[in-house]
Amino acid sequence: MSEPSDDEEEAPDESWMATFADTITLLMAFFVMLLTFSEFDIPAYEELSSALANTVGGREAQTTTQSLKIDVQDIVYEMQADQAVQVTSDEKGVVIDLDANAFFQPASAELVPAAIPVLTKLSETLASPNYELYNIAVEGHTDDGQISTDKFPSNWELSSQRASSVVRLFESNAVERSSLQARGYADTRPKVPNRDLQGAPIPENRATNRRVVLRLHPMSLQERDEYMLAQEIKREREAAKAAASVKSPSAVDLLPIRAMPDGLSEQDRQTKLALEQLKRDIYAAANESGQLAPSDVQRLKQTLATLNEVRTDSLEGIYAEIERFLNR
Repeated sequence: MSEPSDDEEEAPDESWMATFADTITLLMAFFVMLLTFSEFDIPAYEELSSALANTVGGREAQTTTQSLKIDVQDIVYEMQADQAVQVTSDEKGVVIDLDANAFFQPASAELVPAAIPVLTKLSETLASPNYELYNIAVEGHTDDGQISTDKFPSNWELSSQRASSVVRLFESNAVERSSLQARGYADTRPKVPNRDLQGAPIPENRATNRRVVLRLHPMSLQERDEYMLAQEIKREREAAKAAASVKSPSAVDLLPIRAMPDGLSEQDRQTKLALEQLKRDIYAAANESGQLAPSDVQRLKQTLATLNEVRTDSLEGIYAEIERFLNR
């Protein structure tokens, strides 16, 4: 066999083309999804973005929903509440199951004292800017044992009130109320059968079905736009309210009547008394914010002009105060 000559070129290495083609295909699928979906599925978008980052960028990318689930799990373990709280996921986001037996008084919507720190810590996380674009649906569920009291005529009222108790606590801890929902399902959505095939109650299953469920789902694009608009309006109202609460200085504040200076001549003493009377006229004409009507300004300036005829250096400061106020 003859050796290849130096003039012959080696075939180029085109193995990179396979990876390039895969990348282009993924990108094309990504942009086709953006263009074809009329209603955006935020969780699906996050998952796709994470997959693209892992495949194309070769780096671990955590979605906001994944971060939220980890943060909630950390709270549960930190508060040693893992026996009463389960954290899972569904196709839309994070699901938190609260054992009603551990969080509420029996046959009541009143939270037990030990449950409040757990819910407070959870609300602090949900109120953070990282998760403000999440809807929080709180669902109350009961077993099939019927309740009939003055406060809770049926399981509908009990389940709704338990969900509302959690919602109220969240709202009191700065979770945006527009993202909260309270729902009562009574015994219509059990996790496990309440009774066996012979119709006998299963106590452990009934205990499982007595629960409050928190569903933390990202807002849709439309909901996000509406939320951001509502927040902007809220900020504008708060700014306007704060500005209105700042009281403008009144005429009394700007034109205080001062003590008679020592060493004034009799004419200057009479002039100062006239200037004090002019200030009182200004007080009477000015509104609460110290503003004067144009006709009052003109009238008072004419009075000051008359007093200017006897103006002296001894009273110059008082003249200057009145002039500044009338010329504002």
